[in-house]
Amino acid sequence: MHPLLLHNGELRDTRDQFLSPGQVGLMNGWGVFSTIRVYDGVMFAWQRHWDRMVRDARKLRVPMPTRSALEEQLLKLIAGNNAFDATLRVCIVRNRGGMFEGPEVKSDFDIVAFTREVNNWGESVKLGIVQQARHAENEFAGTKVLSWAFNLAWYEEAHERGFDEVVLLNERNEVSECTSANIFVVHGDRVLTPALRSSGCLAGITRDVILNDLPGLQVDERILLVPDLQNADEIFITSTTREVLPVSHIDQIGSKAIAGRITNRVREAFRAYTQTYTELHKGVLRA
Repeated sequence: MHPLLLHNGELRDTRDQFLSPGQVGLMNGWGVFSTIRVYDGVMFAWQRHWDRMVRDARKLRVPMPTRSALEEQLLKLIAGNNAFDATLRVCIVRNRGGMFEGPEVKSDFDIVAFTREVNNWGESVKLGIVQQARHAENEFAGTKVLSWAFNLAWYEEAHERGFDEVVLLNERNEVSECTSANIFVVHGDRVLTPALRSSGCLAGITRDVILNDLPGLQVDERILLVPDLQNADEIFITSTTREVLPVSHIDQIGSKAIAGRITNRVREAFRAYTQTYTELHKGVLRA
């Protein structure tokens, strides 16, 4: 983590202690967050991140700042940490509600954000499989909520077992997502990914770009089962921090093609899109 973090418009040393147990969201994971890639000082796909946070906050009854106020604060953090090529995480924490609201809580929500260097994820990933890990019919399926402990526990266990990530199956044993990434399979020239409504997966920003904005690619949503992973020609995962990363091995299935023709095509198209977006928005988000 970089030395400064953002707290309600102020840049503070990350070692400072200024949060309170009486802030309900801190103790209960009641809040929303997003992880944003910063390219050359530009917050990539900022509008999409904002729209998703607002949608999830409305569902979770979390109050939100205005878009312009939050944007101004995040750009201040980027400049303060000189984090012009970095990963940024922003959290909106609900402060009021329930039996254990603190007596000195003065605002309905807190904004907390921090940056760090871009992580090196390697050239590919090995995936385990976790059953009954997503409940697609749950009202809150697919929300990016602060309560992230299940994902962290599965992720930690995956590393203990020699994997980098895990494929999470839903209550119908359908493929949903990974703990912090979406998953895509390639059959011939077709690229397939689990459907949002049926799988319970998160509406990832990189996923959305691949589905809707990369020219010349046939990408479809559909129900995927474990045999679809087994029979795939290529598999890759996507996230803000990983961009497009090939899968080299899946537990119970075995090795897969690493960075095959289609995966490389998607990766190159996505990187071209981020470069174009960055050039178009230089100075716009800083204005």
